[in-house]
Amino acid sequence: MSFKLINIGFGNVVSANKVVAVVSPESAPIKRVVQDAKERGQLVDATYGRRKRAVIIMDSGHVILSAVQPDTMSHRFVEED
Repeated sequence: MSFKLINIGFGNVVSANKVVAVVSPESAPIKRVVQDAKERGQLVDATYGRRKRAVIIMDSGHVILSAVQPDTMSHRFVEED
């Protein structure tokens, strides 16, 4: 099994094999997912104070906030393959 890391902005990386979804943070259901993760203590804010542009959902239940657009991140997944 190969171990791939994807840059999610500002020098932060996540394991590509553990990512379930990369979604836009605008919809109400995603806002609820983020709030639930915050209450569970499984929210990681990797925006460095910038505007949240993508929500990354991991297979462990962790939710990561990123300032990088979801399409930019999807291109990074494709480039890694």
